[in-house]
Amino acid sequence: MSSLPFANSTIRRARHIAEQVPPEDCDPKVEALVNELIGRVADKWTMIILEVLSERDVLRFTQLARQVPGISQKMLTQTLRQMERDGMVTRTIHPVIPPRVDYRLTELGRSLGAAFCGVWLWAEENLAKVESSREAFDKNAGH
Repeated sequence: MSSLPFANSTIRRARHIAEQVPPEDCDPKVEALVNELIGRVADKWTMIILEVLSERDVLRFTQLARQVPGISQKMLTQTLRQMERDGMVTRTIHPVIPPRVDYRLTELGRSLGAAFCGVWLWAEENLAKVESSREAFDKNAGH
């Protein structure tokens, strides 16, 4: 169906969501949450962590750090804490020595990944148009 890194069921779900018409009288709290989540999703670390955890299911902190190249321990900690606060991941602390902490996507986290799948679909379907527009703009910007 597609070369995107999502299951076909996720792609179908994203297409269905994209076909829905947003309500005219949007709740201001919902609108605020959407704006907040767009900011978070725009953060590359959140999206990479969502992708890694969706592929690997459960990972320890150190395993997750190895799967996300370039992220500092501090940034990984901050991003995971925010994702946990938002209900996107669960953190399980095992009472062993040395301490072991596992992270797993919640249903909410998986559903955000499915929603973001729509952006991938859009990009796949419109890549040539965007590239063409950029080339035309760059060509005309030089005059």
